Amino acid sequence: MLINIAKPQKSPHPVLNLGFRIFFLSASVFAIITMVAWHLLLIGQVQFLAVLNPIFWHGHEMLFGYGCAVIAGFLLTAVKAWTSVPMPVGWRLFGIFVPWLIARVLWLGAGIIGSDVGLVMAWLCDVLFWVLTTFVVTRAVWLARQKRQAGIVAKLVLLLLCQLGFGVGMMSNEQAWMSVSLYVALFLIVGVVLTIGRRVLPFFIEKGVMVGRDGKPTGEQVALPNALWRDRISLISFIGVAIGTLLSQPVLLTVSALVCAGVNAWRLIGWYHQGIWQKPLLWSLYLSFWGLVVSLLLLAWLPWTAYSLSLAVHSLALTAIGMTTVAMMARVSLGHTGRNIHAPPKLTALMFGLMILCVLVRVFLPMMVDDYLQVLSYSQLLWVMCFVLFVIGFGRMLMQPRIDGIAG
Repeated sequence: MLINIAKPQKSPHPVLNLGFRIFFLSASVFAIITMVAWHLLLIGQVQFLAVLNPIFWHGHEMLFGYGCAVIAGFLLTAVKAWTSVPMPVGWRLFGIFVPWLIARVLWLGAGIIGSDVGLVMAWLCDVLFWVLTTFVVTRAVWLARQKRQAGIVAKLVLLLLCQLGFGVGMMSNEQAWMSVSLYVALFLIVGVVLTIGRRVLPFFIEKGVMVGRDGKPTGEQVALPNALWRDRISLISFIGVAIGTLLSQPVLLTVSALVCAGVNAWRLIGWYHQGIWQKPLLWSLYLSFWGLVVSLLLLAWLPWTAYSLSLAVHSLALTAIGMTTVAMMARVSLGHTGRNIHAPPKLTALMFGLMILCVLVRVFLPMMVDDYLQVLSYSQLLWVMCFVLFVIGFGRMLMQPRIDGIAG
C-alpha cells in the first residue's frame, strides 16, 4: 500500500471536494430531467428530429449518462481508499465532469433540433469523459500495484469500447451496432455492480449490525462468508447470460441465468441478518441484490413465454442501475460527509420504497394490463419521485463541507 504524504488538494467549492459529490448530485438531477424528457417523447409532446432513434437515446442516457456518472463518482472516491493514491479534486475534478455535462445537454438538445453534428459532438464529449475517468482509475491502480483491481479496470475499458461502438453505429446508421453496444454496456454495468457489491455489502452488514441507530456499539460481532469460488461461478455464468441474450440462445440463457441466480441467492442467504431491517441503508442494498436475482430468474423464464424479454432486461437495469445505485449513493453520501450512516434522513425509507415500486410496476404490471403506455407513465412518475426525494434529502449535504471538519 502507498502512503500519501501530500498536502490535501484545495477545492473552490465543497461539491468538488471528492468525485462522489458532484457526480452523485448531477446524476440524481439528470435522472429526473431525462425521465421527464423520455415521458414527453413517448406521449408525443417532444419529437426527435435527428437520425438517432429516441429508444437508443433513452438507453444510452440511462447507461452512459446516469449509470456511468454514478460509477465515476463512486470510483473517483473509493479508489483513493483502496490505493491511497489521491483522486482529482477541485478544478481537476471539474475538468472530468464538464465533458459529461456537455454531453448530456447535447444528446437531448441535438436530438430535438435535428442536429446530427451535435450528436457526434455529444458522443465525443462522452468518450472524453470516460477516457479521463478510466485513466485516473487505471493510473491509481497501477501506482498501487493492486492486481486485484484489474477486473474493475477491464470493465471500464470495455465500457469505453461500448461507447465507441455506439458512436460508430450512430454515424453509420447501423442500429445493430447501437443495440449490441447498449446490451454489452448494460451487462458490464451489472458486472461492476456485482463486483462492488460482493465487496461492500457483507462489509456494510457486518459493521452495520454492530452499531445501533444512536451510533453506539451493540456488542454483536458478525462475520459473513464470502467464498471466492462463488465469485467465479457467478462471473462465468453471468458471461453466459450475456452471450445467451446477445446471440438469442434461449437454452444457454436459461441455464446460465439459473446458475447465476442460484449462486447469488445462496450468497445472499448467507449474508442475511435480522438486524438489517432496522436500517434503511442496509435493507435497501440487500433487497437490491435480491432484485438482481429475480431479474436473472426472469431472464431464464421469459424466453419460453409470450412475454417480451425486454421486461427482464428492464428488471436487470432497474435493479442494478436504479435500486442499487440509489442505495449506494445514499450510503456514500452520508459516510463521506461525516454523518451517521445509521441515522439517514427520514424520507430515506420512502425514497427506497418508491424505487422498489417503480421496478414492480415497470416489470410486472405489463404482464397484467394492456395499456402499456399508461404503465410506463406510472413507473416514470415513481422514478422521478424517488430522485426528487434523493435531491431533497441528500443534495444539501453533497454541497456542504464535511460536518466533522475532515477534508473530503
